[in-house]
Amino acid sequence: MKEIDYSDYFWQDDLIRLRGIRPEDWEDDYLSGFETSARVKLECAVELPPTMSAARTFAEENADFKSTNGRIMFTIESLKGESLGGINLNSIDERNGTFSIGIVIDKAFRGKGVGTRAMTILLKYAFFERRLNKFNDRVLAGNEASAKMMLKLGCVQEGIRRQIYYINGEYKDAILFGLTKDEFSAKLKENSKEHERI
Repeated sequence: MKEIDYSDYFWQDDLIRLRGIRPEDWEDDYLSGFETSARVKLECAVELPPTMSAARTFAEENADFKSTNGRIMFTIESLKGESLGGINLNSIDERNGTFSIGIVIDKAFRGKGVGTRAMTILLKYAFFERRLNKFNDRVLAGNEASAKMMLKLGCVQEGIRRQIYYINGEYKDAILFGLTKDEFSAKLKENSKEHERI
């Protein structure tokens, strides 16, 4: 196969890119299942131990955007092709223009802006290509990194749903965040002006 020319590729910035899941991505999914604390923050539950067959099934069912579960799944990778994590667009309500995003960053790449970059790419798609209007999400109380990322993206903390998740013998709150298309557009302009000053 010829080398791919990414110079005009929508799904990237100057450090990362999003691509469709491939069947061979099953191993990354399998290995990520062993980091219980990260999985709890994502799924708000302690999951059963990961299995190779479940990871293979997940990769096969979500490869090439053929998922039937309403999620549009991506792999996040470096511009050199190294897998950094995964992200998905979900809970899409076309009538009301709302959606959510799920994201997991591999342990070695957390705290380096990968999540914020991937979220920005997917938010641009949702707002400017899908004509959606409002991003809604929740962060498990105590997940400071995700709450910080939401605020960095321009999200507004809209409330707290108290004691809605039961995890490891304790009830946990969910912090609710939201971001409108107009708020996101304003944040992009603000970031663009900051880059011009540098």
